[in-house]
Amino acid sequence: MAKIILNRENLFHNLNLISKQAKGIEKVAIVLKDNAYGHGLLEIAKLVSEYGIKKAVVRTCEDALKINNFFEDILILADTKIDTYSHTFHIAVNSLEQIKKLPINTKVHLKIDSGMHRNGINKSQLKEAIYGICGQNLKFTGLFTHYRCADELSTDFYWQRANFEQIKQEVKNICEKLSIPVPKFHSANSSALFRIKDFNEDFARVGIATYGYLETDTIFNNPKLKPVMSFWGQKISTREIKKGQRIGYGGSYFAKKDMIVSTYDVGYGDGFLRLNEKDKYITPKGYEILGRVSMDNLSINSQDEEVCIFDDVRQLAKIHDTITYEITTTLNPTIKKEII
Repeated sequence: MAKIILNRENLFHNLNLISKQAKGIEKVAIVLKDNAYGHGLLEIAKLVSEYGIKKAVVRTCEDALKINNFFEDILILADTKIDTYSHTFHIAVNSLEQIKKLPINTKVHLKIDSGMHRNGINKSQLKEAIYGICGQNLKFTGLFTHYRCADELSTDFYWQRANFEQIKQEVKNICEKLSIPVPKFHSANSSALFRIKDFNEDFARVGIATYGYLETDTIFNNPKLKPVMSFWGQKISTREIKKGQRIGYGGSYFAKKDMIVSTYDVGYGDGFLRLNEKDKYITPKGYEILGRVSMDNLSINSQDEEVCIFDDVRQLAKIHDTITYEITTTLNPTIKKEII
């Protein structure tokens, strides 16, 4: 069967670089949303907990429950219906209306729109939001934002940082008036963390860098991260193809010589997207995927019992004109995971 292999050594290498940049392991929150970017929620949660990470970020309450025993704090980004409670859970609040719907004593991280104009309250709503949190007997434990251009060479990043600095000061003033603790502040994702020379917030939310990639303009001096995931296929059958024969749907691959070809149990049903046939895809061992990728299998000029389909998705992302995130998160979550 197809499988994903997770490299513990590579993961810990990345976490070392991340922790150093954040100025402490306690200042790192690992983003585990969408099945840990396709790497496996439980598998990555166990590994980063083993490393010593105490904070995590997930998409839903359901995911938070699955990893509750591994972390001291879990930020839930996109779940407004909270039907369970844990002292480790913190709920992201994106609107004034959401504040009124949360149970008493829920820990909340208020999201502020500092310029991305996607989620979060407006700056003009800040006072009303904090007063509303107190009035609903919620616990104001965090304030955060998200950058729209941290990965691009643009002044937008510094403009948003300046906006957030002003907002943080306003929050401190409001908290002092209400005699409530100042919340934890966080804004940096992977790209932002490695652009900030002197990181000074309470923690960073690190997603894609954990898994070995950074989607930024090439001008930035990024750290040498190592991909954590490799994807493997198991041989189904082998056959001899004669010169002039065609392979697969549409007969799109034309054999220029006699050759040995095997099919492997990997296809777009597993989340390995169909190739556009304009660019060759070569596996790490130098084999070529021949013709169109089928739903449950593909053809390769190999006789190996197992073939590593990829151990670095940047080449695939380039072929598909997309980002590394999309390649990894598209993989079927039921694919077997192994840790080495």
